[in-house]
Amino acid sequence: MNLPKYALLPAIIASVISGCAGTDRTSVTTASQAFYGTKEPFTAQAIYFVMTDRFVDGDSQNNYPDQGGEHPTWQLELQGPDGKSANVGYMGGDLKGVLNNADYIKNMGFTAVWLTPVVDNPDQAFTGGEPIEYGGQFKDGGKTGYHGYWATNFYQADEHLVSEDLSFKDYTTSMRQNHGLKTVFDIVANHGSPSFTMPVDQPGFGELYDAQGKLVADHKNLPPEELDTSKPLQSFFHDFPDLAQLSNLNEDNPDVQDYLINSYLYWIDQGADAFRIDTIRHVKHSFWREMSDRIRSAHPGFYMFGESFQYDANFIAQHTLPKNGGISVLDFPMQKAMVEVFTNKDSDFGELEDVLYLTHGPYNNPYELTTFYDNHDMPRMDASDAGFMNAHNWLFTVRGIPVVYQGSEIGFMRGTAEHEGNRNYFGQSNIEKAKNHPIHNALKKIAMVRKATPALQRGLQLNIKLQGNTASFYRILQEGDISQTALVLLNKGNAPASFSVNDFIQAGEWTEQLSGESKSLTRGATLNTSVAANSVQVWVRDGIITEPTLIQTLENRMAAQ
Repeated sequence: MNLPKYALLPAIIASVISGCAGTDRTSVTTASQAFYGTKEPFTAQAIYFVMTDRFVDGDSQNNYPDQGGEHPTWQLELQGPDGKSANVGYMGGDLKGVLNNADYIKNMGFTAVWLTPVVDNPDQAFTGGEPIEYGGQFKDGGKTGYHGYWATNFYQADEHLVSEDLSFKDYTTSMRQNHGLKTVFDIVANHGSPSFTMPVDQPGFGELYDAQGKLVADHKNLPPEELDTSKPLQSFFHDFPDLAQLSNLNEDNPDVQDYLINSYLYWIDQGADAFRIDTIRHVKHSFWREMSDRIRSAHPGFYMFGESFQYDANFIAQHTLPKNGGISVLDFPMQKAMVEVFTNKDSDFGELEDVLYLTHGPYNNPYELTTFYDNHDMPRMDASDAGFMNAHNWLFTVRGIPVVYQGSEIGFMRGTAEHEGNRNYFGQSNIEKAKNHPIHNALKKIAMVRKATPALQRGLQLNIKLQGNTASFYRILQEGDISQTALVLLNKGNAPASFSVNDFIQAGEWTEQLSGESKSLTRGATLNTSVAANSVQVWVRDGIITEPTLIQTLENRMAAQ
């Protein structure tokens, strides 16, 4: 969003009330200058990303191990060298498995769960395309829709994920009411299922059904260039290919627009709190503007972020502009930089400064981006335990909404790509082991600090120094009844690091959030501390900003966003 221009308000302090620890720990202000990175409420969230079929099997009754007949869908293992394996069949994870572990997710400090698509997918393995093999890429032959991205009905939940006693709406209601967790729903617009090159046309593939179960589109196993788009059942598709053998949906067709957008509205009614948009760059901006206008007219302020798998910030930032729908994006430029910094012990924190884009765009608002270091579509970060800990310390203190992929709390299958183990089944046993894992324990600490500190969620970021193994910066939020300054000190080195910070130090009580240590500082004093190896400190001062130099700097920063 574009931050509004504002008049300088007189800094009149009506009252200063010291708050207590927790999300309401703030100082109440009146007529104070407003400083913030964003007013977007969803930036308060921290997201745990679940590949639903590969998380936990909570209901064995929905596994359907005999499904698919001569083209089975259950446990299709890909053998690799040295006993390694991957799998392209269903493995049993479901919504009940997620719900059963909601408190595990919540207790790590997460407040939202992003699920891979829950919509119905074909009931056989795909027989067309090139056969997939261990470590293979961009091949769909022999694979199933376990991941959820091969929709045959955008209005129906896949039978492998729901249970007789747990619909998707039941799931979202329980997650929200019983565990305080929001649901991020994964949507697709550019494609359905694999749709051509099958030796014999298979049921479900290349087909789309509506909310009443009526067939509304059928690719007929035809190559795209052989489609007759004048026929109603083929008019849903473009007559040219896009990704592999996936149907290429025609977003210019008003019937396709209605079909897709109405399905998204349906899932909001079923409890979706936000959308993650798959392959957003494969669909025209005009569609996303139409979609966002319709969604937000019914649900004002609804938060959405898209996947544009590109490392060019200027390219992916186009989606964030209001004229293109005002949809945030996954921060791929930061992802690339994070992997370089946190897998290399000789790296420099300065490499991350360039991808923050705190001033002068290209993003409509960089504070609303979703930040991450790996996911299901790329190799897991191949870092040491300390590398993962340092990555989390950065992720949960800098601008943006942190996203962590299931298993990264233990460095699960680190270094492996999609068909090498990155999407392997996580399971209950790993969850139990995770509770005593050093990565998990360190993640929990810093995630809980972010959860309790509004300045880390949407405060302006003001860098002091990012260099070598250390980084120091402020996150400052003064807006409404919140006035809070957080000083973040990061050390990714293998030895303790000394910090002496006197830039913009304000008088008052500063409390370090992980240790509870407090320092009472006068104006212009120096905050001296030592940060342990591979660790972080977050010093917080609650109260109105009074330092004139800091106020001027923040005014300039607000004007430069």
